[in-house]
Order: sequence, then structure tokens, then C-alpha cells
Amino acid sequence: MTRMTAQAKDSLLVSVPDANLASALGERDGVEYVVWDMSGPPPVSAVDIVVPPYLAGTDWAAHLVGVRSRLVQSPMVGYDGVAELLPPGVVYANAASVHETSTAELTLALILASQRGLPDFVRAAEKGHWARAWHQSLADRHVLLVGYGGVGKAIAERLAPFETTLTRVARTARVDESGEIYGIESLPDLLPRAEVVIVVVPLDESTTHLIDDTFLSSMPEGSLLVNVSRGRVADTDALLAHARTGRLRIALDVTDPEPLPEGHPLFALENVLISPHVGGATTAGLPRLVRLINEQVERMSKGQEPLNVVVRT
Repeated sequence: MTRMTAQAKDSLLVSVPDANLASALGERDGVEYVVWDMSGPPPVSAVDIVVPPYLAGTDWAAHLVGVRSRLVQSPMVGYDGVAELLPPGVVYANAASVHETSTAELTLALILASQRGLPDFVRAAEKGHWARAWHQSLADRHVLLVGYGGVGKAIAERLAPFETTLTRVARTARVDESGEIYGIESLPDLLPRAEVVIVVVPLDESTTHLIDDTFLSSMPEGSLLVNVSRGRVADTDALLAHARTGRLRIALDVTDPEPLPEGHPLFALENVLISPHVGGATTAGLPRLVRLINEQVERMSKGQEPLNVVVRT
């Protein structure tokens, strides 16, 4: 735990999980940074803005007990299960605007790799084989996008140049400037026509095991499922059963359990492509998180409400 500067009377105190983030934030008048990785007690009893560590589970939440804070600024977009772990009186903001672009990039990468057979080519090259083959295009495919929050919108924007027919699904049906957005109750009618299904919904009671046997059975033979939301949105047993038949292709950035245990049967299936929950793990993340933290500091120094508040306990 390291204090970066001497704190002035009316300055804001911001805790960050590592010196790298503190260095990226730089010096700013009226702001003091303290490095606290939240693996133990806090360095001080009052911190204006607490930034937890990235991808470090939720054990850090227990160390907020007894800490007076004005804002906990998560470096992650997802916040499923956080409210139950936070002590009373916490204002919690997610990292909307930080990871949407990188997650959308990975989604397109998973789709293109699966459609164009890149894993097959890599496996052949490892054996020294030249293995020409015809594969699915992304152009002219009917894509079903299930989830239309920040990441969903970023995916839709990046799909536009690929000349697909895109159908969007959200929790609530509505119409926007791009046309109709179907409600999630329409999935039984929409899934049988989809050649690529992208799932990017938040995890809650209504979306746990959304991707189940019925969902997968409704997808047409040869279609591709891409899950970039949360692992528990899919029933792993159902994924495995459908993947083993070879009827569907599957691309996952998230799994249940996570990490997927070594030797799990999903790893062995050639029609399954798995990345280890790295949707937001790019060089774009740090500068975007720095911008968000600086915006929160600016707003709070002016007495304004912080951005992206998703939980108040």
C-alpha cells in the first residue's frame, strides 16, 4: 500500500489496485492516489473513490467493510452478484465505455475464425499440411444478436460492413432509428432462422441458462453460437451434448465453470472454439479506464453525480 502524494485538505483520495494504473493516471491537482490491491485491510479509513482489481473475483468486497467511500469504480462492465457482497452504504459504478470496443472486436474475431475455418487451418499447419477447404462466409448470413446494451451495440456497429442480415433482441421490444428490436420472448420464433447467434446479455435470474437444450435445439443445423456474456448464461451440459453431435458450431469467451478445468471435454471438440474470457483484455482498456476515472474525479470534485452507477447498497 503506497501513498503517491501528500493529501491536501480538500483533495480527493483515490485508491487504485496497482502502481501501473496510478502511473497512467499521472499527477492531478486536488487528487491523491494510494495503491491498495484490496487483498487486505485498507491503508486509510476513508477513500473517496475505490478502484478494485481487474478480474480478481469478488473477495475484495469484504475489505470494504469499515471503509468510508463515496464511490467504488469497478474496472469491469459486468456486476452480477456484486450487490449481495457489498457492505451497506456503497455506491458502485461499472466500467461502461471501457471494454465494449475490445469485446466487440473479439466477438467478430470468434465469428470470423469459426466461419472461415481458421482453427482447422491452424491444426493442419501444425501437422505440416496444406489443407484447402470451403467454409461459411459471414456475408449474407442471418445474424441474431441477443442482448443490445453497450457491447451489443458495439457488435452491431462492427457487423454492418460485413453485409449480414441482422436481427436484434433485447429484454424489451422497441423500435429505434435502425428499425425493430425484438423482445426476448420472440426467441423461439427467431432462432430457427439464425445462422449465427451472438449472446451478450447480463447475467441475472432471467438469463441464467438462457442457452439451454431448448434454445440450442431451436438453432438450425450448421449454425454458430457465440457466447460473450457470462458462462452461466449457458448450460454447459447442453452445450456439450449439442457440440458432440456436430450439429452446431460453438465459440465461447466465457464458460461455466471458469476457468474451464484442464482436460474438459469441450476443449477436445473441433467444432468448439474457446478463448479464456479475454473480451476486454487489450491495450485499449487502460487508457479508457484512465479516462473514466478522470471523468469521475472531475464530476465528484464539482459535486456532480458519478457516471455508470448500477448498485447502491
